[in-house]
Amino acid sequence: MKYTSNFRILTCALWVISFTALSARVAAQSSSTMPSSEIRVHDPVMIRQNGTYYLFSTGYGISVFSSPDMKNWKREKPVFATPPEWAVATVPDYKGHTWAPDIAFRNGVYYLYYSVSSFGKNTSAIGVATNTTLNPEDPSFKWVDHGKVLQSVPGRDEWNAIDPNLIFNEEGQPWLTFGSFWNGIKLVKLDKGLKEVAQPEHWYTIAARPEGNPEIQGQENGRNAIEAPFIFKKDNSYYLFVSFDYCCKGENSTYKMVVGRADNLVGPYLDKAGKYMVDGGGTLVLEGNRDWHGVGHNSVYNFDGTDYLVFHGYDAADEGKPKLRIEKLEWTPDGWPVVAAQDSKANPVPAKKDKKKKQK
Repeated sequence: MKYTSNFRILTCALWVISFTALSARVAAQSSSTMPSSEIRVHDPVMIRQNGTYYLFSTGYGISVFSSPDMKNWKREKPVFATPPEWAVATVPDYKGHTWAPDIAFRNGVYYLYYSVSSFGKNTSAIGVATNTTLNPEDPSFKWVDHGKVLQSVPGRDEWNAIDPNLIFNEEGQPWLTFGSFWNGIKLVKLDKGLKEVAQPEHWYTIAARPEGNPEIQGQENGRNAIEAPFIFKKDNSYYLFVSFDYCCKGENSTYKMVVGRADNLVGPYLDKAGKYMVDGGGTLVLEGNRDWHGVGHNSVYNFDGTDYLVFHGYDAADEGKPKLRIEKLEWTPDGWPVVAAQDSKANPVPAKKDKKKKQK
């Protein structure tokens, strides 16, 4: 009995030491900063408040980072400490891993749209949470969840309620674009409160890939690889960015970004060659290469007169891990976006080192 008692005491002591060490490491990670090249993200979006940039991305509870310069980032606490009850009830497979957020500021309030889904199914929904500040040190900092904005149901809907992006037209009317695979990218009018679909409902399909693969292994009804819409207004035109092909496969990812342009928010969106995006059109913005297996799910912002493309890429020098990338956008004389030389001060791309292939 004495041996057992001493063993338990020793075990408890070791557990306390291990837990304390782990807590110290977590605290150190949360208080230290990391360069952009070390930030692992999927589906990043960004906004600036009082000189601080805040990055939101896919993750448990929605991952959050902050930075004073878009170069060095500090991990913040996730938006949700526990999964929203409405989301668990709506999507039974949802366990808290929350996809593809979008952040916007309107009339003194920050709106954070987010996706909950069963992987490979269109059992999905988009929710929204609000906050009056993004600074976690502010006494008024508090995320308030408002629940479901819209959802998709297998057998009822041929679209997928994920990857939201909020956009306003010339009259200030809010619209939400979203969608992944199935029959493409949707656009729906929201009410003035930004939390519900406006009545009567106005829906549009603004991009699709009808000639895509008819079958995708591991997906139910999923086809036609298009997703991640983001609409950016430049001068008098609306630019619809989407991602083609496949994310989330590490070294086998084939993600790429394309764009189309329209005079009106609701479209039609055409690529540079004049092909409609609803017919599979899209002018290439950026694709994978020897350094990045795939790049995609982008957002676009203007800070201090410079346009930035924010996205994730699968790093060929690090076993295909998804990394944050931020590149400057330039525009051709005829009004099409192109990625600037990749020595952007916002996120310089580190030099890649050739790796020897592992022996089988």
